[in-house]
Amino acid sequence: MMKTATAIYVILLLGIGTTAAAQDTLLLDLKQVIAMAKDKSIASRQAVTLKETRYWEYMTYKSNYQPQLSLSGILPAYTKSFVQVIQPDGTIDFQPVSYNNSSLELSFSQQIAQTGGTVSGNTSLQRYDDFNGHTTIYNGAPYGIGYLQPLFQFNTLKWDRRIAPLKYNESQQAYIESMEEISINANTYFFALLLAQVDLQIAETNLRNTSSIMQIADTKFDMGKVTKNEILQLQLEQLKAQKAVGIARRDMEVATYDLKAYTGLQSTDKIRLLMPQSVIAMHVVVEKALNEAFQNRSDAIAFGRRLEEAKRDVAKAKGDNGLNASLNTKLGFSKSGTRLGDVYRSPNDQQLVELTLEIPILDWGRQKSRKKTALANQKFTQYAVEQDKQNFTQKIVTEVNLFEMMKDQLLLNAKAEKIAAEKYQIAKERYVLGNLSITDLSIAFQENDQAKRDYINSLKDFWGSYYQLRYLSLYDFEQDHKITYN
Repeated sequence: MMKTATAIYVILLLGIGTTAAAQDTLLLDLKQVIAMAKDKSIASRQAVTLKETRYWEYMTYKSNYQPQLSLSGILPAYTKSFVQVIQPDGTIDFQPVSYNNSSLELSFSQQIAQTGGTVSGNTSLQRYDDFNGHTTIYNGAPYGIGYLQPLFQFNTLKWDRRIAPLKYNESQQAYIESMEEISINANTYFFALLLAQVDLQIAETNLRNTSSIMQIADTKFDMGKVTKNEILQLQLEQLKAQKAVGIARRDMEVATYDLKAYTGLQSTDKIRLLMPQSVIAMHVVVEKALNEAFQNRSDAIAFGRRLEEAKRDVAKAKGDNGLNASLNTKLGFSKSGTRLGDVYRSPNDQQLVELTLEIPILDWGRQKSRKKTALANQKFTQYAVEQDKQNFTQKIVTEVNLFEMMKDQLLLNAKAEKIAAEKYQIAKERYVLGNLSITDLSIAFQENDQAKRDYINSLKDFWGSYYQLRYLSLYDFEQDHKITYN
């Protein structure tokens, strides 16, 4: 049944496309249209760009955990001016100065994610030239190392390490979803044009049949075998058929434009779509679909990411409690001299240990309110995630059931289309023989047309459900593997 119905439609399409083929008609099937959309559409380019953006954001995050090396300096730093100089008796005198005070520093830093502290080191050199006094002095720190440790504070690095990879994985799966969403949209545009083409074929066929029946009716009218009312009814049907042809051509032009615009097809050739297959050797089990969806979908990753972000916000509210302390330690060597070598010869050691504190005395319950708010938001997020998981699960189950239903509906519509076509042919023959009214013939017309449209719509629903299931699970059940894109 299904193969017969498909063959009938292919013949219909090829029948109306024979003349057009000579006019550079582009024949396309569903998979070709989807492939074009994934390759050339604006939506696909936006998806690729967003994927690249998320990649570089992730690389920026990773760089925060790598050593940072920088070179800074002021070179040259020449000054010639008059400056005020306080005299021994307290008066001010202005003296001319002319000097160069250049400096150069090489430093590195490394953040420690586990503690939130920072290890740093540096080496620096300074040269001072007094052009008025004709003297030169060097000052430098051959090397120095330090460690800065915040105490009782929120550790951003630790939480970023837990959340940033989830965001990146989420973006990778979101890219695959975007490409599968393109398949869904391309499928919609494909069937919009296919239905428009079939509507035009139906309208043109009805116009030809109505014209032929009109000629027969005119002959019968001359013989007195049909009434004037039947002739008028046929004339009305002929006008309706002419109007239907015009509307179908308009709809096909609009659908063609929409398809080309979405897929990025720049060709000016006419398009003739081929009927997609109506049978797929594919069976979907609900448990398999759910497992794949929770493994592959960005939504599933987002569930965990949202919970981690809620925990982070609670930790931040507790860490930002107004008690700020930090321990700063430094160890290094420095020296000055009139020659460059003096800086590196037996330098003097430098040591620094300092503990800074800031303790709130009275905040009128501000910190407590912040913690309570964060805890309430965490609880709300847990409930929201749980609800979203239930909705996500139900959506998968519903789509699997719909897919199986669409297969059954496609079979039924194929049978109905065949029956309606046979009934229509019998009705035409009976009218020619004179034992069927024009009203019954018109009803047969309409039933036949509607059966054809119902079959195309059932194909649309079937393939729409197929690609929707791929989108929701990111799994190719037909080929039995996860969906990936390079």
